[in-house]
Amino acid sequence: MKSLRICSALLTVALAVPAFGQVSVYIGAPPPALRYERRGPIPSPGFVWVEGYWAPYGHRYRWVAGRWARPPYEGAYWNHPHYDHYREGWQLHEGHWDHEDHDNGHRRDHDDHGGHH
Repeated sequence: MKSLRICSALLTVALAVPAFGQVSVYIGAPPPALRYERRGPIPSPGFVWVEGYWAPYGHRYRWVAGRWARPPYEGAYWNHPHYDHYREGWQLHEGHWDHEDHDNGHRRDHDDHGGHH
């Protein structure tokens, strides 16, 4: 009985703690303008272009080059990384694959001045 309560308590704690921690990095200056990148030839049908972006690197930005990528599942859409401005500074929201096209086929401005999306 006692071990059941201990296991139950441990499970509750495990569920309350996120699976991974995300550290918020804020940079005072806005990210530079996006770079134009020439796309190489598509490696094979089914690949999509994942655009480059400015990533936080200390208190500066470092360019991460665009690349061709294969979606991880049928119907996956790439939601590109973007920045939002907060009182603490500019914060990157990382790109990710999703089931829905949140951009509705249009690219969001990388340095939105508003709040959250």
